[in-house]
Formats: sequence, structure tokens, C-alpha cells
Amino acid sequence: MGRMKTVKRFIADCGIRLMGRTRWLSVLVKVGNISKNAYYNALTEAVMSRVLKPNAVCVDVGCNRGLVLEQMMRLAPNGRFLAFEPVPDLYNSLKKQFACSDVLLFSLALSDRAGVSSFNYVTSNPSYSGLKKRQYDRPDETDCQIEVQTQTLDAVLASHSIRHVDFIKIDVEGAEYLVLKGAVDCLQRDKPVVVFEHGKGAAECYQTRPEEVYAFLTDVCGLRVFLLNDWLLNKRPLSGGPFCRQFHTGQNYYFLACP
Repeated sequence: MGRMKTVKRFIADCGIRLMGRTRWLSVLVKVGNISKNAYYNALTEAVMSRVLKPNAVCVDVGCNRGLVLEQMMRLAPNGRFLAFEPVPDLYNSLKKQFACSDVLLFSLALSDRAGVSSFNYVTSNPSYSGLKKRQYDRPDETDCQIEVQTQTLDAVLASHSIRHVDFIKIDVEGAEYLVLKGAVDCLQRDKPVVVFEHGKGAAECYQTRPEEVYAFLTDVCGLRVFLLNDWLLNKRPLSGGPFCRQFHTGQNYYFLACP
């Protein structure tokens, strides 16, 4: 099978059921036929296919170019959607892309407090932008400092009278612990399914340790933490040690939290 085939094409061609599909996706990552990001995108879509009801309330934190948001809207056609993207160019593009939809789109960086913050805008690779400068994979990235508004998810939900959330995706280049702390009321009250990125090269720039993230999700919010493919295959959740090892070894950097 050639590298040029997309993950979706692979799934459609093979007609594999979910359990077989996730195992084959893992194999394809190991042999280099798909990227790790494509693997996580496919698993995220598989998770949403399982959990989203037609009227689900979904939150996309770090909306980027809107790929996951489009999937949310397709899988929950009668749902409500909140999307957050502080990078100016990406936000303006999203405004045009979703102009005729009911998406609530915010030019905000979600955090654990409201205010104004400096923001590292990576002009050569906007996906790497964040409240703090993360490590780059390439030596020639260009960036600059801008100012952005910050807010908590709990405050945004309250201001729009949204009393329940079903699903949250968080991809914010290391600031995920800040986002989670700013959503503590929602997480404790609603127990949504949360797909989140947490990996080396970004999180430590916020002096965040995986032990803190795990303890917050499990002890404070009452959620369990899984690898995405493990959850899809009905395997056991991660305990604290294995979660931290995943982070430190870089074996996986996308996770799922749920009741």
C-alpha cells in the first residue's frame, strides 16, 4: 500500500471493523506509512463516531484549520459547537469557512484565568503557536510575539448559558493543563469525553509535569485516562506510572479522559 493513500482511503479500501482498523493503523505508524498525527486524527474521528449523539455539545480548543470541527459537525448534525483559535490568520480563515454555520467561534486562548497574554506566533508553522514558545522540530522556524485575550472555558460556557458539554478536544501546544484547570467546573459536572495532546517539547515549557495532569483528571475531576486506541479496543485505563512513561518516552502524546 503506497504512502500517498490517506488514512480514510485505507479504511474505506480495506473495509475493516473498528477493532481491526485501530490495530492496522498502529502497524502503519510503526512501518512509516502514515504519520503519528494522521494516526491520532483517525483515532479521534473513531472516538467521536462512537460517542457523539446527533445533538451533542462539542468544544474544539485549538481549532487550527477546522478539520476536527468539521468532523464534529458531520457526526452531530443537530449539535452545538464552540471553537477556539487565537492565531489571527487561522481565526480569520475559520470565520470565512464556518460563516454560514451555527459554530460559536472565539479568538481566545483558553487558559486558567481571564486577561491579556503574550503569545508566540510561529509564522512559518502556525500549528506550533502557543502562549509560550515550544521546542521546534525544524531549525528554521520564524516567530514573533503578539498579544491575545485569555479566558476560561467555564466562563465562556456560563456566558452563553451552556449547561452541559459532551466532548472536548484540546490541542494547544503544551498549555493543556491550563485549559483543563480553567474547565474544572465543566469537567466535574459534565464528565465529558476529552481528547487531549500532552507531550514532550511543549508541556515542559509551561513547567507542567504529567503527574500533575494525571492527578487533576483522576483525583479532582473523577475521570479515567486512556490511550485512544486502548479506549477504542475496550482496554483498561492507564495508571499514573504508565501515563507518565508515555509522556517521558514520547511513545504516545494523545490521550483520552472519560468517566
